[in-house]
Amino acid sequence: MTEEGTAVVRAVRGRPRSAAADRAIIGAVLRLLERGIGVGALSMEGIAREAGVGKATVYRRWPGKDALLLDVMRALDEPPPEVRGRSVREDLVEILEGLRRKGLAKRDSALLRTMMSHFHSHPRLWQEYHDTVIRARRETLHAVLRRGVAEGEIRSDLDVELLGELFVGPMLSRALLHEWRELPEELSEQIVDGVLDGARPRG
Repeated sequence: MTEEGTAVVRAVRGRPRSAAADRAIIGAVLRLLERGIGVGALSMEGIAREAGVGKATVYRRWPGKDALLLDVMRALDEPPPEVRGRSVREDLVEILEGLRRKGLAKRDSALLRTMMSHFHSHPRLWQEYHDTVIRARRETLHAVLRRGVAEGEIRSDLDVELLGELFVGPMLSRALLHEWRELPEELSEQIVDGVLDGARPRG
């Protein structure tokens, strides 16, 4: 397995009674993908065989391949940013830094690109990933913005969801849609300062 895949397996947090089996199964999926087997060609039987466990062991943890792929995707994904709550600006920069790091990781990771492509081409799977991963991160962003409104740093007449899109949109556009564009370290601060300047109370 590549260094990337090994690091991901070590980072996977399995259920307390079966952490080793969880790691073995997710590691098997990563090895198969690294060998060039397409996501669509993966089978629960083949994954169990590669992991050295019985098929029943896999099905006890995941009812089907989609559920397993969701956990593989979570393992490959960047961990959510830590929002410390010291200042609205710092928290927004940290959230955008998470998106910037994810963009860089996607560019460098063939595994992540393969998984993202598969998820985007399967609407139900993408919707579940959105509901379980992306929505939680979006709620973190909205909580920071609501705190900014409560503390008088952001105008109260602004729609929080729309404002959130104004913050993350430029980063997502450059990181995920325009992969030839650079993602410099100062980009998160530049976006936050630009949008926050327009969102501050007037007068």
